[in-house]
Amino acid sequence: MTKTAFIAIVGKPNVGKSSLMNKMLGQKIAIVSSKPQTTRTKIMGVLTLDETQLVFTDTPGFHRPHNKLGEKMNEAVGDTVGGVDACLFLTEPRGELNEQEKELLEMFSKNKMPVILAINKIDMLSDKEELLKRIVELNALYDFTAVVPVSAASGEHVDELIDELKALAFDSPHFFPDDTLTDQPERVLAAEIIREKILRLMDKEIPHGIAVAVEKMRERDNADILDIDATIYCERESHKGMVIGKHGAMLKKVSTYARQDLEAFFQIKVNLHCWVKVKEDWRNREGLIHNFGLD
Repeated sequence: MTKTAFIAIVGKPNVGKSSLMNKMLGQKIAIVSSKPQTTRTKIMGVLTLDETQLVFTDTPGFHRPHNKLGEKMNEAVGDTVGGVDACLFLTEPRGELNEQEKELLEMFSKNKMPVILAINKIDMLSDKEELLKRIVELNALYDFTAVVPVSAASGEHVDELIDELKALAFDSPHFFPDDTLTDQPERVLAAEIIREKILRLMDKEIPHGIAVAVEKMRERDNADILDIDATIYCERESHKGMVIGKHGAMLKKVSTYARQDLEAFFQIKVNLHCWVKVKEDWRNREGLIHNFGLD
């Protein structure tokens, strides 16, 4: 008999949700960076281990929104929590829970949701007593199904976490072929890889005002080359100049790093062309948010 569980990965921004999902899947399908709110939409990852299939949804970081895009991201989290079998609540080993994390705990209670608590970044702790105190503190806030300290960076205890998640699966047919890794279209994956390079190479607010759309993605006939044309959208004319850089240096660097990752992911030589355009204040414009597939 096969088993399945749909599991939402939730938590505040920059807590390591995408890194943890990538580690559990054994392959990178969600982009990661040190910038908060890197993930903008729900990204599904599928892990099939013998008879058990775990379907993860990596959600945007739950935060206080400052624009319509932020509101859409928070709505995605709420919609996901209400439509899965269980949640994987990711938090850090230090600090008070913020208001958004407390709101997530209220969502769990409202939905009578089975929740596994994963305390990430334990590789940053030298004193294990500190971890034990953290577990006691968080256990008092919710009746978690299990508590697993992990490190998404090193992979420490990730196997134990997967075992706890497998225990939540119920008798069911698998909803995806066993070799499925994600539900994301190839164009979306390509666009996200390009955006990740901008997030990593540029500072401050500019990366948050960036969207990437892949306009063309086509494998050449009789040649192992994948042609990709992408447009990078920013919110201001001054940002456009920064993304292009002096004599095109920044855009060239973004394109080079993105092409390397694209070739590794798609296992084919990639011919990548990137252009930069301006769509002013697009994060507050419903139509553009929709056009970029972020709603």
